[in-house]
Amino acid sequence: MVAILTRLFGLTHLELIEDAVQDTFLKASLKWKTHTPDNPEAWLTLAAKNRAIDLFRKINAEKERHENLSAKASAAAGVPHGSISQELNEYFLDHEVEDSQLRMIFVACHPALAREEQIAFALKSISGFSMKEIGVALLQKEESIKKRLQRARKKIREEDVEFAYPDPGEIDRRIGGVMQVIYLIFNEGFHSTNENQLISKDLCGEAIRLCRLLLKKENFRSGSLYALFALLCFHSSRLESKVGDDVAIDLKHQDRSKWYMPLIVLGNDALNKTLEYPDRSIYHLEAEIAAEHIRAIKFENTNWDRILELYEEMSELQTSNSILLAKASIYLEIDKLDLAKKTLDSIDPKKLGQRLYLYHATWAKYYEQTRDARKARSELENAIELCSNQFERNYLIEKKKILRLPIE
Repeated sequence: MVAILTRLFGLTHLELIEDAVQDTFLKASLKWKTHTPDNPEAWLTLAAKNRAIDLFRKINAEKERHENLSAKASAAAGVPHGSISQELNEYFLDHEVEDSQLRMIFVACHPALAREEQIAFALKSISGFSMKEIGVALLQKEESIKKRLQRARKKIREEDVEFAYPDPGEIDRRIGGVMQVIYLIFNEGFHSTNENQLISKDLCGEAIRLCRLLLKKENFRSGSLYALFALLCFHSSRLESKVGDDVAIDLKHQDRSKWYMPLIVLGNDALNKTLEYPDRSIYHLEAEIAAEHIRAIKFENTNWDRILELYEEMSELQTSNSILLAKASIYLEIDKLDLAKKTLDSIDPKKLGQRLYLYHATWAKYYEQTRDARKARSELENAIELCSNQFERNYLIEKKKILRLPIE
């Protein structure tokens, strides 16, 4: 609804539009207490259209008082007087709804906005998250999210950003930023920084929805976009198996019968589609790594050599401490302890940010395999102290409990 009304009124009226949509849902929450309409979506659509007409009048009344506000409102939108209802109906057709949302994605991911502003703006204006929900998802105070959104709207006005698709020559450059925002939204859902929530299905689902919207437009499709969609599907298929009773469940101990096959099929189809395009990106490699884990019937059947090859290729595309940490973990799985230590020694822990606890947890595993239980315990204690998520902290605490100290 926000996207459609923005297409009608323009980005300069975005806050007014968001208020109008909120009014529509407030009206629904009151009217539906005793009776829910047979077709709730149609009811909301009609209410939004009626509110849109009110908005036309209000916006034009602010510009100039005129005796025929309805006619002026129609003219402001380029709609012939008397045909506004028909025009609005067309805007609410399914394909027009998708088109409006896609335009809003490119607005949200405009390069004039900082990355944290892009994510907050996308979740608010495309995904319909409240400021409180965005704050919870991104582990930020509601006031901080409010300021981010204010900065984003101000920049949109100052840069005179249009509610339109990028020019054809700009699409390749702009789509990269869009994919990164979708990836970050998903990552926050899959590895939640929220203390009391290991995963956020809402964020994961929204990232998949946005990615799927982009894939509906042929000129936005690429191998990278299909690879990103495959990656999101593969990871999402495992959501139900990631959490136990107040504790995170690692890949080794997940119940693979809980992995959701329809999403795995979607991911495989998308990964196959990448072969039709010449580009290759980090998303290809991450999707192929996720696919290797999916293919393994049991953890013991994991093709670690192939996964290590993919991480080596990833290192050639971009150097990062997170990749080095992943490689160190793989060396531990295949019992190459010298290489694991060498890789861990090469990592700059200061650059791992909120994932620093994983660095210490990996050292703990190294010391456990080299039978130095005291150092393993010390590293686990570091990891527990640094871990913000209660589910993962409980997992580390359990690891510490079963760790055997050497006999004095």
